[in-house]
Amino acid sequence: MNIKKMMQADKVIPYLLQARFGIEKESQRVNLAGELVTSDHPKTVGDRLFHPYIQTDFAETQLELVTPVAENITDVLAYLEAIHDVTQRSMPENEMMWPLSMPPALPENEDEIDIAKLFRHEDVLYRRFLARVYGKRKQMVSGIHFNFEYGEDLVKQLYRQQNEVVTLESFKTELYMKIARNYLHYRWLVIYLFGASPLSEARYFYDDDRPDEPVRSIRSSRFGYVNKPDVVVSYESLEKYNEDLLENVERGRLSEEKEYYAPVRLRGGERVSDLINHGIRYVELRNIDLNPFDRIGINYQEVEFLQYFMLYLLWTDEGENADKWVAEGAVRNEEVSLEHPLKETTYLAEGQKIFAEMLEMADILDLDRQLIEEFATWLEQPEKTIAARVLTADKKEGQAAFATDLGKKYYDQAYEKPYQLTGFSEMELSTQALLFDAIQQGIGAEVLDRSDQFVRLQHGDHYEYVKNGNMTSRDTYISPLLMANKTVTKMVLAQAGFRVPQGETFSSLMEARKAYPKFAQQAFVIKPKSTNYGIGITIFKGETALADYQTGLALAFKEDQEVIVEEFMVGTEYRFFVIDGEVTAVLLRIPANVVGDGKKTVKELVTEKNQDPLRGSDHRAPLEIIQLGELEQLMLKEQGMTIQSVPAEGQQVFLRENSNISTGGDSIDITDEVDESYKKIAVDAVAALGAKISGIDLIIPDIHKPYENEQDYGIIEANFNPAMHMHIFPYAGQGRRLTQDVLTLLYPEMQIKR
Repeated sequence: MNIKKMMQADKVIPYLLQARFGIEKESQRVNLAGELVTSDHPKTVGDRLFHPYIQTDFAETQLELVTPVAENITDVLAYLEAIHDVTQRSMPENEMMWPLSMPPALPENEDEIDIAKLFRHEDVLYRRFLARVYGKRKQMVSGIHFNFEYGEDLVKQLYRQQNEVVTLESFKTELYMKIARNYLHYRWLVIYLFGASPLSEARYFYDDDRPDEPVRSIRSSRFGYVNKPDVVVSYESLEKYNEDLLENVERGRLSEEKEYYAPVRLRGGERVSDLINHGIRYVELRNIDLNPFDRIGINYQEVEFLQYFMLYLLWTDEGENADKWVAEGAVRNEEVSLEHPLKETTYLAEGQKIFAEMLEMADILDLDRQLIEEFATWLEQPEKTIAARVLTADKKEGQAAFATDLGKKYYDQAYEKPYQLTGFSEMELSTQALLFDAIQQGIGAEVLDRSDQFVRLQHGDHYEYVKNGNMTSRDTYISPLLMANKTVTKMVLAQAGFRVPQGETFSSLMEARKAYPKFAQQAFVIKPKSTNYGIGITIFKGETALADYQTGLALAFKEDQEVIVEEFMVGTEYRFFVIDGEVTAVLLRIPANVVGDGKKTVKELVTEKNQDPLRGSDHRAPLEIIQLGELEQLMLKEQGMTIQSVPAEGQQVFLRENSNISTGGDSIDITDEVDESYKKIAVDAVAALGAKISGIDLIIPDIHKPYENEQDYGIIEANFNPAMHMHIFPYAGQGRRLTQDVLTLLYPEMQIKR
């Protein structure tokens, strides 16, 4: 088949970059001094028997992070970033991940290396067998396993350009067999560019059989974890590949098929027989070292180059004798792996030829040349390669110190903003927290729409869809609609016997203005009928001028077509988070404020307070930035101040009447201080609204005094999408991991670890 010609067809070109990606990243756990730990796999993560993301490899100290399959590079790296964050924060605080492929200094006695303590006895027995045959030390290397699948539409369009292979399944197998042969022949180039294991640490080698370090990649050479020399498998055809593997098992050279540790593995099922029956679905590249200069061991440019390289392997021809072609690649790989990282490679001319052909391919297929051109310069400048950069850094401080410093840097990054989930940090904070907990517990989490905060969760065959972190199938369709309408919410609660503020709803500015005399002499609130997060709310506590009343109306009508004007209830406002008939968190929210120092203006004090790293915008930080807009300046005016006023030392100046965190307020957890009688009121009120999850706001004069009569409380609002992040990361008090409560509600069959 002339695949090069087929790739140039008009119907093929739009799909050339369509692919699916998956990454498995191995890392050793070490303490903050860079020493291999002796602790067990983190207990806070879900059961590794089924965990889709966080596993152990050979040793108990060796993590294996597994991404879900993604349709593009951005998403697969986002998942790996997120899983990395979750894993680091799930480990003991004195542990971090070793950033190198080569392990840190190993114990004097190999018996001190613990084999992974897995649930299935056969898995433990298999690892014991590997330890006996290859030694435990060789098993301690780590790396990246890169799973790659050509897009379904791409394969179909290529298939339609030919008539030699009858079935699509057979055609796909032919493609992947060619890729496997070419990758094994040209894999030396991947090692040259991305090899990153130039040096070993103490006690990795325990005899004189070792390379002349430094080299490009110990891990990818015969000194890494490789099969015995007598294990030979042909890639001439899938049938021959299967026959050879079976023969190696039958003759005892391999204990089972999965012991065959090839640089490229053909995938499509649990066993090779599945490939024979159903064809090859994707390939797994297993010879990629960890890139220590990236926190997750691999970066976008590296993955993008690998994708282009996989296209090139389709594009370019291969040798006529498959076994000889593959064997030549093995020789090249060994030579390049053991070259000095700062020296020009023996295969410079061949590398230049490969890059020239890749650039020609890019021009013909209208692909981006820039990335290929950049990596091409690494041939003439070996100091740009990863192994060379590692070696250069090692010379300054030694490899162990260099790796420890990098590990601590990445450790600090993971904890710098513990409320954010790297990879999805642009999403709303409560959704990030839900994703974190789902990943930690071993619940599959797929982001369906980032901007709309839509997530699909999966455990076994049990699927759940969640929007905004806590909008779930457990609530009926009508409940959120009911709570979104503040007028209807009040009516339902009043009819159920709960105390709610008295007031009126207006559909026009003129109608509301005429009602001014009814409210002017009393404390009252103006708010939009249907909006959340405290937007457009104005509170007046005394006699109010018509101009100020009209300003409040205008702000509310900006947010909704209908506006509520109602009595202001005396007391303190508290947010009760109710889920499945239980109050799991209560929050005191203090309105946006600053405290004077007798020197700075209000504006300067706000600027200073906004420097707090916990403050951000759009629910991506636990606290919101304090604004100085119309409402805030109106509030200052009522206090006889402007933004240029200088408050006295210790004087607390409020910039909002409403206490919403989303408008700059401070959050204080008081769950354990609230009298149980008010928690019962909150639970009963949410039940009256027919909701499973709600954030209900109560005005209470004294939270410590038990409820006696209706003057002891008032319900001012119920929220169908209460922001959970302010409970998880309060300004003061105990954090409440409400997202775990949501997962418990959705997956009662699981034992959610807390």
